[in-house]
Amino acid sequence: MTEPAEVETTGRFLVLLQEDAIEEGLAELGAIAGFDPNTGELGSDTLQVFPELGVAVVSGDPNLLAELNGAAERPGPVQIVEPERVVHVFDAAPAEEEVEPAADESVLTWGLQAVGADVSTATGKGVKLAVLDTGWEKNHPDFTGRAITTKSFITGEDVQDGHGHGTHCVGTSAGPRKPATAPGYGVAHEAEIFAGKVLSNAGSGSDGGILAGIDWAVANGCAVISMSLGADVPAGTPYSQIYETVAQRAMAKGTLIIAAAGNASQRPARVAPVGHPARCPSIIAVAAIDVNRAIASFSSGTADKIGQIDLAGPGVDVYSSFKLPEKYRRLRGTSMATPHVSGVAVLIAEKTGARGYELWARLASTALRLPLPSTDVGGGLVQAP
Repeated sequence: MTEPAEVETTGRFLVLLQEDAIEEGLAELGAIAGFDPNTGELGSDTLQVFPELGVAVVSGDPNLLAELNGAAERPGPVQIVEPERVVHVFDAAPAEEEVEPAADESVLTWGLQAVGADVSTATGKGVKLAVLDTGWEKNHPDFTGRAITTKSFITGEDVQDGHGHGTHCVGTSAGPRKPATAPGYGVAHEAEIFAGKVLSNAGSGSDGGILAGIDWAVANGCAVISMSLGADVPAGTPYSQIYETVAQRAMAKGTLIIAAAGNASQRPARVAPVGHPARCPSIIAVAAIDVNRAIASFSSGTADKIGQIDLAGPGVDVYSSFKLPEKYRRLRGTSMATPHVSGVAVLIAEKTGARGYELWARLASTALRLPLPSTDVGGGLVQAP
């Protein structure tokens, strides 16, 4: 596998504003970009503002970047400017055929057993979990009666999941334990679900959509945000300073962001670096293991000094909900490992009341150490309380 090309961008810019000077920052942006910030509505072509995060997305003339960077270099409310990236679902190529792992899944999936959800008394009740992905299968029979809040951040598409990836991730993190058809597959099966559509039915999106979803989740008091998405990057690529600041600001407000590391490795020949945005230090980067607790061949890892793996979750031949009419599917990827970790984080949040930095510490300190390099699995396999 060749190194990924430079990260694809949209032509728009992300602008980080000083947290206590958002209005002043927007006024400065307006002066530079040539718009009236007082009429810049959320979702307009020129300006999107995410007030919980202190970030704006601006479109305009290509020369705008130089002017914005000039503003960022001076003391003032405009702090950092970055090009907006294109992002995708992180799912590995499907196996040639669906493989049922060598484990007894007559009651619960092997992944739930691996993280100890089968013997935990925690359910996730009372804790809000946001899954930012391709949306949600609104008519899935396994979720009748569940509290599910949805919102689409993709222009021209409602939250209905035309891809399936988002529905699979929602199911793993918070699906039922006793569906009509066994096995049960949800880690935090009584969590309050917030399903945000930040990727299109084709499985792609942009930083602006993801940041809109994060802003929404933080504003709604979600304890955990699960993101099985991103962009592969060449080794040595700096992490996004804007996402890093956003993650810090979200954590300070009680919201922990957990993201897939990526599926770009071809082990043992090549270990690919952790992708964007999981490579940010304040976002938990998740690797995938299989039923034998071996690192998945595709799982991106700590391949440079910038991005590193924090924790691991079950990510091979994972059975969960899917869009109709299929209803269920087995998938593989760090995308499947991430909702396992997010679900466990919700269980710990319910049991301990921990949020933000404390929740991260508890999640990491209770992980099961594995006889594998920390560069592959970080602190180990997450464990339910």
